[in-house]
Amino acid sequence: MAEIQTVRGPVDTADLGATLMHEHVFILTPDVHANYPEEWGDEDTRVADAVQRLQKAYDAGVRTIVDPTVVGLGRYIPRIQRIMEQVPINLVVATGVYTYNDAPRFFSYRGPALNEVLGSELPDPMVDMFVSDIRDGIAGTGVRAGMLKCAIDHQGMTPGVERVMRAVAKAHLATGVPITVHTHPGEQSGLEVKRVMCDEEGVDPGRIVLGHSGDTTDCDHISALADAGFVLGMDRFGINLDTTFEARADTLLEMLRRGYGERMVLSQDASCYIDWVDPNVMAFLSQWHYTHLFEDVFPYVLEHGATQEQIDTMLVDVPRRFLEGA
Repeated sequence: MAEIQTVRGPVDTADLGATLMHEHVFILTPDVHANYPEEWGDEDTRVADAVQRLQKAYDAGVRTIVDPTVVGLGRYIPRIQRIMEQVPINLVVATGVYTYNDAPRFFSYRGPALNEVLGSELPDPMVDMFVSDIRDGIAGTGVRAGMLKCAIDHQGMTPGVERVMRAVAKAHLATGVPITVHTHPGEQSGLEVKRVMCDEEGVDPGRIVLGHSGDTTDCDHISALADAGFVLGMDRFGINLDTTFEARADTLLEMLRRGYGERMVLSQDASCYIDWVDPNVMAFLSQWHYTHLFEDVFPYVLEHGATQEQIDTMLVDVPRRFLEGA
Protein backbone atom coordinates (compact mmCIF):
# COMPACT_ATOMS: atom_id res chain seq x y z
CA MET A 1 0.00 0.00 0.00
CA ALA A 2 0.98 3.65 -0.39
CA GLU A 3 1.43 6.20 2.38
CA ILE A 4 -0.43 9.47 2.89
CA GLN A 5 0.91 12.38 4.92
CA THR A 6 -1.02 13.39 8.05
CA VAL A 7 -0.41 15.85 10.89
CA ARG A 8 1.25 13.10 12.92
CA GLY A 9 3.28 11.77 9.98
CA PRO A 10 2.83 9.21 7.20
CA VAL A 11 0.03 6.66 7.44
CA ASP A 12 -0.41 3.56 5.31
CA THR A 13 -3.50 4.01 3.15
CA ALA A 14 -4.67 0.56 4.26
CA ASP A 15 -5.13 2.08 7.73
CA LEU A 16 -7.17 5.15 6.73
CA GLY A 17 -10.54 3.56 7.48
CA ALA A 18 -13.72 5.61 7.23
CA THR A 19 -12.62 8.89 5.64
CA LEU A 20 -14.39 12.23 5.44
CA MET A 21 -12.88 13.90 2.39
CA HIS A 22 -13.81 17.54 3.06
CA GLU A 23 -14.02 18.91 6.58
CA HIS A 24 -12.26 21.77 8.36
CA VAL A 25 -11.07 22.21 11.91
CA PHE A 26 -11.20 26.01 11.79
CA ILE A 27 -12.11 28.49 9.06
CA LEU A 28 -10.79 31.88 10.10
CA THR A 29 -9.99 35.41 8.97
CA PRO A 30 -6.61 35.98 10.68
CA ASP A 31 -6.47 39.78 10.13
CA VAL A 32 -9.78 40.16 11.94
CA HIS A 33 -8.71 37.98 14.85
CA ALA A 34 -5.37 39.74 15.18
CA ASN A 35 -7.09 43.11 15.46
CA TYR A 36 -10.33 42.12 17.20
CA PRO A 37 -9.29 39.21 19.45
CA GLU A 38 -12.61 39.16 21.28
CA GLU A 39 -14.09 37.51 18.16
CA TRP A 40 -11.84 34.46 18.65
CA GLY A 41 -12.05 34.40 22.42
CA ASP A 42 -9.92 32.12 24.58
CA GLU A 43 -7.43 29.92 22.71
CA ASP A 44 -7.55 27.07 25.22
CA THR A 45 -11.35 27.01 25.11
CA ARG A 46 -11.35 26.85 21.30
CA VAL A 47 -8.81 24.03 21.31
CA ALA A 48 -10.71 22.04 23.94
CA ASP A 49 -13.95 22.43 21.98
CA ALA A 50 -12.26 21.20 18.79
CA VAL A 51 -10.86 18.17 20.62
CA GLN A 52 -14.34 17.31 21.90
CA ARG A 53 -15.95 17.64 18.47
CA LEU A 54 -13.29 15.60 16.71
CA GLN A 55 -13.37 12.93 19.39
CA LYS A 56 -17.13 12.65 18.83
CA ALA A 57 -16.42 12.06 15.14
CA TYR A 58 -13.91 9.34 16.02
CA ASP A 59 -16.41 7.71 18.37
CA ALA A 60 -18.96 7.69 15.51
CA GLY A 61 -16.50 5.74 13.35
CA VAL A 62 -14.44 8.38 11.55
CA ARG A 63 -10.79 7.44 11.27
CA THR A 64 -9.44 9.99 8.77
CA ILE A 65 -10.39 13.56 7.84
CA VAL A 66 -9.05 15.57 4.91
CA ASP A 67 -8.92 19.24 5.92
CA PRO A 68 -8.54 21.48 2.83
CA THR A 69 -7.85 24.64 4.85
CA VAL A 70 -5.31 26.67 2.88
CA VAL A 71 -4.20 30.28 2.42
CA GLY A 72 -7.41 32.31 2.38
CA LEU A 73 -9.07 30.10 4.99
CA GLY A 74 -6.82 30.77 7.97
CA ARG A 75 -4.51 27.73 7.98
CA TYR A 76 -2.33 27.65 11.10
CA ILE A 77 -0.64 24.29 11.61
CA PRO A 78 0.79 24.71 15.16
CA ARG A 79 -2.74 25.02 16.54
CA ILE A 80 -3.84 21.98 14.52
CA GLN A 81 -0.88 19.98 15.85
CA ARG A 82 -1.88 20.83 19.41
CA ILE A 83 -5.39 19.53 18.76
CA MET A 84 -4.34 16.37 16.96
CA GLU A 85 -2.01 15.40 19.81
CA GLN A 86 -5.24 14.78 21.74
CA VAL A 87 -7.40 13.05 19.11
CA PRO A 88 -6.66 9.70 17.40
CA ILE A 89 -8.09 10.74 14.00
CA ASN A 90 -5.69 10.94 11.05
CA LEU A 91 -5.84 14.52 9.74
CA VAL A 92 -4.61 15.23 6.21
CA VAL A 93 -3.85 18.92 5.64
CA ALA A 94 -3.65 20.79 2.36
CA THR A 95 -1.74 23.43 0.48
CA GLY A 96 -3.08 25.88 -2.07
CA VAL A 97 -4.95 29.17 -2.21
CA TYR A 98 -8.68 29.74 -1.73
CA THR A 99 -10.19 32.56 -3.76
CA TYR A 100 -13.23 33.11 -5.97
CA ASN A 101 -11.84 36.26 -7.57
CA ASP A 102 -8.31 37.68 -7.32
CA ALA A 103 -5.14 35.96 -6.23
CA PRO A 104 -3.97 37.25 -2.84
CA ARG A 105 -2.39 40.71 -3.09
CA PHE A 106 0.93 39.16 -2.04
CA PHE A 107 1.22 37.81 -5.59
CA SER A 108 0.21 41.01 -7.39
CA TYR A 109 3.75 41.92 -8.45
CA ARG A 110 5.41 38.52 -8.42
CA GLY A 111 5.85 35.86 -11.07
CA PRO A 112 3.41 35.88 -14.01
CA ALA A 113 1.90 39.20 -12.86
CA LEU A 114 5.11 40.82 -14.17
CA ASN A 115 5.21 39.03 -17.53
CA GLU A 116 3.74 41.91 -19.49
CA VAL A 117 5.89 44.50 -17.71
CA LEU A 118 9.16 42.62 -18.18
CA GLY A 119 8.33 41.05 -21.52
CA SER A 120 9.26 37.55 -20.33
CA GLU A 121 7.61 34.43 -18.97
CA LEU A 122 8.24 34.19 -15.23
CA PRO A 123 7.51 31.08 -13.15
CA ASP A 124 4.79 31.40 -10.54
CA PRO A 125 6.14 31.43 -6.96
CA MET A 126 2.90 29.75 -5.88
CA VAL A 127 4.09 26.51 -7.44
CA ASP A 128 7.30 26.45 -5.39
CA MET A 129 5.38 27.34 -2.23
CA PHE A 130 2.92 24.50 -2.74
CA VAL A 131 5.66 22.01 -3.61
CA SER A 132 7.65 23.04 -0.53
CA ASP A 133 4.60 22.46 1.70
CA ILE A 134 4.36 18.96 0.23
CA ARG A 135 8.02 17.97 0.19
CA ASP A 136 9.55 19.90 3.08
CA GLY A 137 6.64 20.63 5.40
CA ILE A 138 4.59 23.70 6.31
CA ALA A 139 6.20 26.69 8.04
CA GLY A 140 8.86 24.68 9.87
CA THR A 141 6.33 22.42 11.61
CA GLY A 142 7.42 19.24 9.82
CA VAL A 143 3.79 18.65 8.80
CA ARG A 144 3.61 17.87 5.09
CA ALA A 145 0.56 18.62 2.96
CA GLY A 146 -1.22 15.59 1.54
CA MET A 147 -3.72 17.46 -0.64
CA LEU A 148 -3.81 20.43 -3.02
CA LYS A 149 -6.74 22.87 -2.98
CA CYS A 150 -8.15 25.63 -5.19
CA ALA A 151 -11.60 27.02 -5.90
CA ILE A 152 -13.96 28.28 -8.59
CA ASP A 153 -17.39 29.63 -7.71
CA HIS A 154 -20.22 31.45 -9.51
CA GLN A 155 -17.83 34.24 -10.55
CA GLY A 156 -16.29 31.78 -12.97
CA MET A 157 -12.74 31.54 -14.29
CA THR A 158 -11.43 34.93 -13.24
CA PRO A 159 -7.73 35.64 -13.90
CA GLY A 160 -6.93 35.11 -10.23
CA VAL A 161 -8.81 31.81 -10.06
CA GLU A 162 -7.12 30.60 -13.24
CA ARG A 163 -3.68 31.53 -11.95
CA VAL A 164 -4.17 29.58 -8.73
CA MET A 165 -5.70 26.64 -10.58
CA ARG A 166 -2.77 26.38 -12.98
CA ALA A 167 -0.30 26.62 -10.09
CA VAL A 168 -2.09 23.82 -8.26
CA ALA A 169 -2.04 21.70 -11.42
CA LYS A 170 1.71 22.24 -11.83
CA ALA A 171 2.37 21.39 -8.19
CA HIS A 172 0.35 18.20 -8.61
CA LEU A 173 2.32 17.16 -11.68
CA ALA A 174 5.56 17.79 -9.77
CA THR A 175 4.57 15.85 -6.66
CA GLY A 176 1.68 13.48 -7.44
CA VAL A 177 -0.35 14.86 -4.52
CA PRO A 178 -4.08 14.80 -5.38
CA ILE A 179 -6.34 17.83 -5.79
CA THR A 180 -9.66 18.97 -4.43
CA VAL A 181 -11.46 21.88 -6.08
CA HIS A 182 -14.29 23.90 -4.58
CA THR A 183 -16.80 24.11 -7.43
CA HIS A 184 -20.21 25.62 -8.13
CA PRO A 185 -22.21 22.91 -9.92
CA GLY A 186 -25.09 25.31 -10.59
CA GLU A 187 -22.73 27.19 -12.92
CA GLN A 188 -21.27 23.89 -14.20
CA SER A 189 -17.82 25.08 -13.18
CA GLY A 190 -16.53 21.50 -13.23
CA LEU A 191 -16.34 21.90 -17.00
CA GLU A 192 -13.94 24.81 -16.51
CA VAL A 193 -11.84 22.67 -14.18
CA LYS A 194 -11.67 20.06 -16.93
CA ARG A 195 -10.60 22.63 -19.52
CA VAL A 196 -7.85 24.26 -17.49
CA MET A 197 -6.51 21.48 -15.28
CA CYS A 198 -7.03 18.44 -17.46
CA ASP A 199 -7.19 19.48 -21.12
CA GLU A 200 -4.57 22.25 -20.88
CA GLU A 201 -2.37 21.39 -17.89
CA GLY A 202 -2.52 17.61 -18.26
CA VAL A 203 -3.90 16.51 -14.88
CA ASP A 204 -5.67 13.14 -14.83
CA PRO A 205 -9.29 13.90 -13.79
CA GLY A 206 -9.18 10.82 -11.59
CA ARG A 207 -6.80 12.72 -9.29
CA ILE A 208 -9.32 15.54 -8.76
CA VAL A 209 -12.29 15.69 -6.40
CA LEU A 210 -14.89 18.15 -7.66
CA GLY A 211 -16.04 19.48 -4.32
CA HIS A 212 -19.67 20.31 -3.60
CA SER A 213 -21.03 18.31 -6.52
CA GLY A 214 -23.99 17.45 -4.30
CA ASP A 215 -25.08 21.09 -4.25
CA THR A 216 -27.11 20.39 -7.39
CA THR A 217 -29.95 18.01 -8.22
CA ASP A 218 -28.87 17.98 -11.89
CA CYS A 219 -27.75 14.36 -11.93
CA ASP A 220 -27.22 14.40 -15.70
CA HIS A 221 -24.54 17.08 -15.32
CA ILE A 222 -22.64 15.47 -12.47
CA SER A 223 -22.98 12.05 -14.11
CA ALA A 224 -21.19 13.49 -17.13
CA LEU A 225 -18.38 14.74 -14.89
CA ALA A 226 -18.06 11.31 -13.30
CA ASP A 227 -17.99 9.77 -16.78
CA ALA A 228 -15.14 12.17 -17.61
CA GLY A 229 -13.16 10.57 -14.78
CA PHE A 230 -13.61 12.99 -11.89
CA VAL A 231 -14.40 12.01 -8.32
CA LEU A 232 -17.57 13.75 -7.10
CA GLY A 233 -17.52 15.37 -3.68
CA MET A 234 -20.96 14.82 -2.14
CA ASP A 235 -19.62 16.79 0.74
CA ARG A 236 -21.98 19.44 2.07
CA PHE A 237 -24.53 17.38 3.97
CA GLY A 238 -25.98 19.53 6.72
CA ILE A 239 -25.81 22.83 4.83
CA ASN A 240 -29.50 23.23 4.06
CA LEU A 241 -29.99 26.97 3.63
CA ASP A 242 -30.50 26.92 -0.16
CA THR A 243 -31.58 23.29 -0.40
CA THR A 244 -33.04 20.57 1.81
CA PHE A 245 -31.84 17.46 3.58
CA GLU A 246 -34.03 15.37 1.29
CA ALA A 247 -32.71 17.01 -1.90
CA ARG A 248 -29.11 16.22 -0.99
CA ALA A 249 -29.88 12.68 0.13
CA ASP A 250 -32.12 11.93 -2.86
CA THR A 251 -29.42 13.17 -5.26
CA LEU A 252 -26.99 10.76 -3.65
CA LEU A 253 -29.54 7.97 -3.98
CA GLU A 254 -30.13 8.74 -7.65
CA MET A 255 -26.41 8.72 -8.37
CA LEU A 256 -26.12 5.36 -6.62
CA ARG A 257 -29.04 4.07 -8.69
CA ARG A 258 -27.15 5.16 -11.81
CA GLY A 259 -24.11 3.18 -10.69
CA TYR A 260 -21.74 5.96 -9.57
CA GLY A 261 -20.94 4.69 -6.08
CA GLU A 262 -17.33 4.15 -7.17
CA ARG A 263 -17.02 7.83 -8.20
CA MET A 264 -18.28 9.59 -5.06
CA VAL A 265 -16.86 10.58 -1.67
CA LEU A 266 -18.78 11.91 1.32
CA SER A 267 -18.46 14.75 3.82
CA GLN A 268 -20.21 17.68 5.46
CA ASP A 269 -17.76 20.61 4.94
CA ALA A 270 -18.23 21.23 8.65
CA SER A 271 -15.83 22.84 11.13
CA CYS A 272 -15.38 23.33 14.84
CA TYR A 273 -15.60 27.07 14.33
CA ILE A 274 -16.11 29.27 11.25
CA ASP A 275 -16.00 33.03 11.59
CA TRP A 276 -17.70 33.61 8.21
CA VAL A 277 -21.14 32.85 9.62
CA ASP A 278 -23.04 34.95 12.14
CA PRO A 279 -23.76 32.87 15.25
CA ASN A 280 -27.46 33.65 14.81
CA VAL A 281 -27.38 31.99 11.38
CA MET A 282 -25.59 28.94 12.78
CA ALA A 283 -28.70 28.29 14.85
CA PHE A 284 -30.48 27.34 11.60
CA LEU A 285 -27.74 24.83 10.71
CA SER A 286 -28.24 22.33 13.51
CA GLN A 287 -27.29 19.37 11.26
CA TRP A 288 -24.02 20.94 10.09
CA HIS A 289 -21.47 18.92 12.08
CA TYR A 290 -19.06 16.01 11.76
CA THR A 291 -21.51 13.21 12.59
CA HIS A 292 -24.56 14.28 10.56
CA LEU A 293 -23.83 11.60 7.95
CA PHE A 294 -23.81 8.87 10.58
CA GLU A 295 -26.77 10.12 12.59
CA ASP A 296 -29.13 11.22 9.82
CA VAL A 297 -27.97 10.66 6.23
CA PHE A 298 -26.96 7.01 6.36
CA PRO A 299 -30.19 5.89 8.08
CA TYR A 300 -32.21 7.80 5.47
CA VAL A 301 -30.43 6.43 2.41
CA LEU A 302 -30.42 2.89 3.80
CA GLU A 303 -34.17 3.14 4.32
CA HIS A 304 -34.60 4.37 0.74
CA GLY A 305 -32.63 1.71 -1.10
CA ALA A 306 -28.90 2.24 -0.56
CA THR A 307 -26.84 -0.62 0.83
CA GLN A 308 -24.21 -0.66 3.57
CA GLU A 309 -21.74 -1.91 0.96
CA GLN A 310 -22.33 1.24 -1.12
CA ILE A 311 -21.81 3.45 1.93
CA ASP A 312 -18.58 1.63 2.78
CA THR A 313 -17.40 2.06 -0.80
CA MET A 314 -17.88 5.84 -0.70
CA LEU A 315 -16.60 6.21 2.85
CA VAL A 316 -13.62 3.84 2.80
CA ASP A 317 -12.70 2.39 -0.59
CA VAL A 318 -12.97 5.41 -2.89
CA PRO A 319 -11.06 7.76 -0.54
CA ARG A 320 -8.30 5.17 -0.07
CA ARG A 321 -7.88 4.59 -3.79
CA PHE A 322 -8.03 8.32 -4.54
CA LEU A 323 -5.43 9.26 -1.94
CA GLU A 324 -3.03 6.51 -2.96
CA GLY A 325 -3.42 7.30 -6.65
CA ALA A 326 -4.75 3.87 -7.58
